[in-house]
Amino acid sequence: MNTFKSTFEQYNWDDIQTKIYQTTSKDVERTLAKTKYNLDDFLILISPIAQNYLEQMAQKCHEITKKRFGKTIQMYAPLYLSNECQNICTYCGFSLDNKIKRKTLTDSEIKLEAEALKNIGFDHVLLVTGEANYTVNINYFLNAINLIKNDFSIISVEVQPLSLEDYERLHNAGVYSVLVYQETYHQEVYKKYHTKGKKSNFDYRLETPDRIGTAGIHKIGLGVLLGLEDWRTDSFFNALHLDYLQKKYWQTKYSVSFPRLRPAEGIIEPNFIMDDKDLTQLICAYRLWNEDLEISISTRENEKFRNNIIPIGVTSMSAGSKTNPGGYVVDPQSLEQFEISDERSAEEISKIIRNKGYEPVWKDWDKSFGTNYNILNPKFQSKI
Repeated sequence: MNTFKSTFEQYNWDDIQTKIYQTTSKDVERTLAKTKYNLDDFLILISPIAQNYLEQMAQKCHEITKKRFGKTIQMYAPLYLSNECQNICTYCGFSLDNKIKRKTLTDSEIKLEAEALKNIGFDHVLLVTGEANYTVNINYFLNAINLIKNDFSIISVEVQPLSLEDYERLHNAGVYSVLVYQETYHQEVYKKYHTKGKKSNFDYRLETPDRIGTAGIHKIGLGVLLGLEDWRTDSFFNALHLDYLQKKYWQTKYSVSFPRLRPAEGIIEPNFIMDDKDLTQLICAYRLWNEDLEISISTRENEKFRNNIIPIGVTSMSAGSKTNPGGYVVDPQSLEQFEISDERSAEEISKIIRNKGYEPVWKDWDKSFGTNYNILNPKFQSKI
């Protein structure tokens, strides 16, 4: 089948980077006067000069998001199942070359972690693992889903890239969304960060969202690891990928996340610093370019930033997150994938959202309907 690779190969990293940094004030002003935006506009909106127009961008984003999604924020929590990994990645605490205690949750431990999240109030759980194909594989995922499927209305996964057949099995098991990050679209340096393991195969990872879309998974989440390479250029290619997917798998929903490099065991320092103003600009650019795109902010970000970004363009937030397997109740001292920045509880985050005049939403569909019913916009319904 045709994949994003053929589209990707039509673009050159250096050419795109040059266009971004040569953007002028007139380009930005012309773009902001529009009501509909394309990829060329997105490129302009992430340029350095566009930061001078950030207040104007933020105001437009606020109105667009309120119109499309209402004054609501979806709540979710990650459930880390394992820190076993066969890859060597220079930025990850789970990397194979880190001499750490490895842990994979048993059936009883999965149930205990799920119960802890359910008792907090979460109805949307994101299952996360390292990439250990011999132990943490499709059979392990299906078993974990079966153990907790009656406790949560939404189950999402962020695991290693899988085959089309395996994604079809996840879909049939009730998985709502799959998150997969290319980390960086800069193919020439990709191998420098991924030195060993299946993740070092740039093309296989690049074509993963095509397999997810073909399998009929309801939502696909993309993102790049902000800090590896120039965030502006990487983000353009991420938007290019989303644009391709939305046109080809038009019945699928899409989300974008913004993982900035955080401290973790044995990882490199960021090569490119992205400050809070930069991230605000990027969020605004995504929202102006794509009104339907779901935008997620995790506990990687600090308290002040997460408080202030709520009214601008965000649609979902994690809270009270633990990035280590068993981190909620089973084994709180096991190694984290990365340090979180916002350590406030889900109750505290929920209160802050309400104080901002927004409603925390703990799920956005109910399986009893037999259809996906999006509370954020009931007009958007589709069979699952």
